[in-house]
Amino acid sequence: MKTRDKIVQASLELFNQHGERTITTNHIAAHLNISPGNLYYHFRNKEDIIRSIFSLYEQHLESGFQPYVDKEVDVDLLVGYFDAMFYTLWQFRFMYANLADILSRDEALKNRYLQAQQDVLARSSSVLIKLTEDGFLNVEEGDIAPLADTIKMLVSFWISYKLTQTQSCIGSITKESLYEGLLRVIMIFKAYSTPESAATFERLEEYYTSMASGAETAA
Repeated sequence: MKTRDKIVQASLELFNQHGERTITTNHIAAHLNISPGNLYYHFRNKEDIIRSIFSLYEQHLESGFQPYVDKEVDVDLLVGYFDAMFYTLWQFRFMYANLADILSRDEALKNRYLQAQQDVLARSSSVLIKLTEDGFLNVEEGDIAPLADTIKMLVSFWISYKLTQTQSCIGSITKESLYEGLLRVIMIFKAYSTPESAATFERLEEYYTSMASGAETAA
Protein backbone atom coordinates (compact mmCIF):
# COMPACT_ATOMS: atom_id res chain seq x y z
CA MET A 1 0.00 0.00 0.00
CA LYS A 2 1.31 3.46 -0.89
CA THR A 3 2.13 5.87 1.93
CA ARG A 4 -0.69 8.21 0.89
CA ASP A 5 -3.22 5.38 1.13
CA LYS A 6 -1.80 4.29 4.49
CA ILE A 7 -2.29 7.82 5.81
CA VAL A 8 -5.91 7.86 4.67
CA GLN A 9 -6.67 4.45 6.20
CA ALA A 10 -4.88 5.24 9.47
CA SER A 11 -6.67 8.57 9.74
CA LEU A 12 -10.03 6.92 9.16
CA GLU A 13 -9.24 4.35 11.86
CA LEU A 14 -8.14 6.98 14.39
CA PHE A 15 -11.04 9.33 13.64
CA ASN A 16 -13.50 6.47 14.11
CA GLN A 17 -11.92 5.34 17.37
CA HIS A 18 -11.30 8.70 19.03
CA GLY A 19 -13.25 11.31 17.09
CA GLU A 20 -11.89 13.61 14.42
CA ARG A 21 -11.58 16.63 16.70
CA THR A 22 -9.13 14.92 19.08
CA ILE A 23 -6.77 13.60 16.39
CA THR A 24 -4.05 15.78 14.90
CA THR A 25 -1.70 15.18 11.99
CA ASN A 26 1.03 14.49 14.56
CA HIS A 27 -1.09 11.71 16.05
CA ILE A 28 -1.55 10.21 12.58
CA ALA A 29 2.16 10.40 11.78
CA ALA A 30 3.08 8.82 15.12
CA HIS A 31 0.53 6.05 14.58
CA LEU A 32 2.19 5.22 11.25
CA ASN A 33 5.71 5.73 12.63
CA ILE A 34 6.49 8.34 9.97
CA SER A 35 7.68 11.92 10.34
CA PRO A 36 5.21 14.82 10.19
CA GLY A 37 7.19 16.05 7.20
CA ASN A 38 6.52 12.81 5.36
CA LEU A 39 2.79 13.20 6.05
CA TYR A 40 2.81 16.82 4.85
CA TYR A 41 4.51 15.69 1.65
CA HIS A 42 1.25 13.89 0.81
CA PHE A 43 -1.33 16.12 2.54
CA ARG A 44 -1.28 19.84 3.31
CA ASN A 45 -3.30 19.47 6.52
CA LYS A 46 -5.95 17.41 8.27
CA GLU A 47 -8.74 18.91 6.16
CA ASP A 48 -6.96 17.62 3.07
CA ILE A 49 -6.98 14.11 4.56
CA ILE A 50 -10.68 14.39 5.36
CA ARG A 51 -11.39 15.31 1.74
CA SER A 52 -9.64 12.12 0.60
CA ILE A 53 -11.69 10.08 3.08
CA PHE A 54 -14.78 11.78 1.72
CA SER A 55 -13.84 10.61 -1.78
CA LEU A 56 -14.08 7.02 -0.47
CA TYR A 57 -17.48 7.89 1.01
CA GLU A 58 -18.69 9.23 -2.34
CA GLN A 59 -17.49 6.12 -4.17
CA HIS A 60 -19.32 3.86 -1.74
CA LEU A 61 -22.58 5.81 -1.97
CA GLU A 62 -22.43 5.60 -5.74
CA SER A 63 -21.76 1.85 -5.88
CA GLY A 64 -23.89 0.70 -2.95
CA PHE A 65 -27.27 2.24 -3.71
CA GLN A 66 -27.81 1.74 -7.41
CA PRO A 67 -31.36 0.79 -8.49
CA TYR A 68 -31.66 -2.91 -9.29
CA VAL A 69 -32.35 -4.02 -12.86
CA ASP A 70 -33.73 -7.36 -14.07
CA LYS A 71 -33.47 -8.95 -10.62
CA GLU A 72 -36.00 -10.80 -8.53
CA VAL A 73 -36.88 -8.95 -5.35
CA ASP A 74 -36.00 -11.20 -2.42
CA VAL A 75 -34.27 -11.11 0.94
CA ASP A 76 -30.81 -11.30 -0.64
CA LEU A 77 -31.46 -8.23 -2.80
CA LEU A 78 -32.67 -6.23 0.19
CA VAL A 79 -29.80 -7.42 2.37
CA GLY A 80 -27.43 -6.00 -0.24
CA TYR A 81 -28.91 -2.52 0.23
CA PHE A 82 -29.05 -2.76 4.02
CA ASP A 83 -25.50 -4.11 4.23
CA ALA A 84 -24.35 -1.14 2.13
CA MET A 85 -26.19 1.14 4.55
CA PHE A 86 -24.52 -0.53 7.53
CA TYR A 87 -21.06 -0.35 5.94
CA THR A 88 -21.50 3.37 5.28
CA LEU A 89 -22.47 4.08 8.88
CA TRP A 90 -19.71 1.94 10.37
CA GLN A 91 -16.86 2.84 8.04
CA PHE A 92 -17.50 6.59 8.20
CA ARG A 93 -19.02 6.88 11.67
CA PHE A 94 -16.71 9.72 12.73
CA MET A 95 -18.19 11.86 9.99
CA TYR A 96 -21.80 11.19 11.00
CA ALA A 97 -20.91 11.87 14.63
CA ASN A 98 -19.51 15.34 13.95
CA LEU A 99 -20.99 16.23 10.57
CA ALA A 100 -22.03 19.84 11.19
CA ASP A 101 -18.64 20.82 12.59
CA ILE A 102 -16.66 19.11 9.81
CA LEU A 103 -18.73 20.71 7.06
CA SER A 104 -18.69 24.16 8.71
CA ARG A 105 -14.89 24.27 8.36
CA ASP A 106 -14.76 23.44 4.66
CA GLU A 107 -17.19 25.07 2.24
CA ALA A 108 -16.02 22.98 -0.72
CA LEU A 109 -16.52 19.77 1.26
CA LYS A 110 -19.96 20.97 2.36
CA ASN A 111 -20.96 21.45 -1.28
CA ARG A 112 -19.66 17.97 -2.13
CA TYR A 113 -21.64 16.49 0.75
CA LEU A 114 -24.85 18.22 -0.32
CA GLN A 115 -24.39 16.97 -3.87
CA ALA A 116 -23.66 13.42 -2.67
CA GLN A 117 -26.84 13.50 -0.58
CA GLN A 118 -28.90 14.70 -3.52
CA ASP A 119 -27.47 11.91 -5.67
CA VAL A 120 -28.18 9.20 -3.09
CA LEU A 121 -31.68 10.61 -2.57
CA ALA A 122 -32.36 10.31 -6.30
CA ARG A 123 -31.04 6.74 -6.40
CA SER A 124 -32.98 5.78 -3.27
CA SER A 125 -36.16 7.21 -4.78
CA SER A 126 -35.56 5.14 -7.89
CA VAL A 127 -35.24 2.00 -5.75
CA LEU A 128 -38.50 2.79 -3.96
CA ILE A 129 -40.25 3.41 -7.28
CA LYS A 130 -39.01 0.07 -8.61
CA LEU A 131 -40.07 -1.79 -5.44
CA THR A 132 -43.50 -0.19 -5.74
CA GLU A 133 -43.81 -1.06 -9.43
CA ASP A 134 -42.85 -4.66 -8.61
CA GLY A 135 -45.62 -4.85 -6.01
CA PHE A 136 -43.22 -5.03 -3.09
CA LEU A 137 -44.19 -1.71 -1.53
CA ASN A 138 -47.44 0.21 -1.44
CA VAL A 139 -46.38 3.85 -1.69
CA GLU A 140 -48.27 6.67 -3.36
CA GLU A 141 -46.31 8.37 -6.11
CA GLY A 142 -46.26 11.70 -4.29
CA ASP A 143 -44.91 10.05 -1.15
CA ILE A 144 -41.86 8.43 -2.79
CA ALA A 145 -39.45 11.38 -2.50
CA PRO A 146 -40.49 12.34 1.08
CA LEU A 147 -40.21 8.70 2.16
CA ALA A 148 -36.73 8.40 0.66
CA ASP A 149 -35.73 11.65 2.36
CA THR A 150 -37.10 10.46 5.72
CA ILE A 151 -35.09 7.25 5.50
CA LYS A 152 -31.97 9.21 4.51
CA MET A 153 -32.52 11.58 7.44
CA LEU A 154 -32.87 8.70 9.91
CA VAL A 155 -29.68 7.06 8.65
CA SER A 156 -27.70 10.32 8.50
CA PHE A 157 -28.48 11.37 12.07
CA TRP A 158 -28.74 7.99 13.80
CA ILE A 159 -25.19 8.07 15.17
CA SER A 160 -25.40 11.63 16.50
CA TYR A 161 -28.77 10.73 18.06
CA LYS A 162 -27.28 7.70 19.83
CA LEU A 163 -24.34 9.75 21.12
CA THR A 164 -26.67 12.44 22.44
CA GLN A 165 -28.99 9.86 23.96
CA THR A 166 -26.19 8.11 25.84
CA GLN A 167 -24.05 11.20 26.54
CA SER A 168 -21.02 9.24 25.35
CA CYS A 169 -18.15 9.53 22.88
CA ILE A 170 -17.58 8.15 19.38
CA GLY A 171 -15.73 5.15 20.79
CA SER A 172 -18.97 3.93 22.33
CA ILE A 173 -20.66 3.44 18.96
CA THR A 174 -20.95 -0.29 18.38
CA LYS A 175 -22.06 -2.42 15.48
CA GLU A 176 -25.01 -3.47 17.61
CA SER A 177 -26.20 0.15 17.88
CA LEU A 178 -25.93 0.57 14.11
CA TYR A 179 -27.95 -2.59 13.49
CA GLU A 180 -30.56 -1.04 15.78
CA GLY A 181 -30.70 1.86 13.33
CA LEU A 182 -31.16 -0.50 10.39
CA LEU A 183 -34.03 -2.19 12.22
CA ARG A 184 -35.74 1.21 12.58
CA VAL A 185 -35.50 1.64 8.81
CA ILE A 186 -36.95 -1.83 8.30
CA MET A 187 -39.88 -0.81 10.52
CA ILE A 188 -40.62 1.96 8.04
CA PHE A 189 -40.46 -0.44 5.11
CA LYS A 190 -42.78 -2.88 6.88
CA ALA A 191 -45.38 -0.14 7.24
CA TYR A 192 -45.45 0.14 3.43
CA SER A 193 -45.21 -3.57 2.66
CA THR A 194 -47.82 -5.40 0.62
CA PRO A 195 -49.46 -8.70 1.63
CA GLU A 196 -47.09 -10.44 -0.80
CA SER A 197 -43.95 -8.84 0.63
CA ALA A 198 -44.75 -8.86 4.35
CA ALA A 199 -43.10 -12.24 4.94
CA THR A 200 -39.91 -11.08 3.20
CA PHE A 201 -39.64 -8.04 5.45
CA GLU A 202 -40.24 -10.28 8.48
CA ARG A 203 -37.30 -12.43 7.38
CA LEU A 204 -35.21 -9.31 6.83
CA GLU A 205 -36.04 -8.11 10.34
CA GLU A 206 -35.17 -11.49 11.82
CA TYR A 207 -31.84 -11.51 9.96
CA TYR A 208 -30.71 -8.12 11.28
CA THR A 209 -32.00 -8.84 14.77
CA SER A 210 -29.73 -11.88 14.69
CA MET A 211 -26.84 -9.77 13.37
CA ALA A 212 -27.36 -7.29 16.21
CA SER A 213 -27.32 -10.10 18.78
CA GLY A 214 -24.17 -11.54 17.22
CA ALA A 215 -22.48 -8.13 17.33
CA GLU A 216 -23.36 -7.75 21.00
CA THR A 217 -21.94 -11.20 21.79
CA ALA A 218 -18.74 -10.46 19.85
CA ALA A 219 -18.30 -7.21 21.76
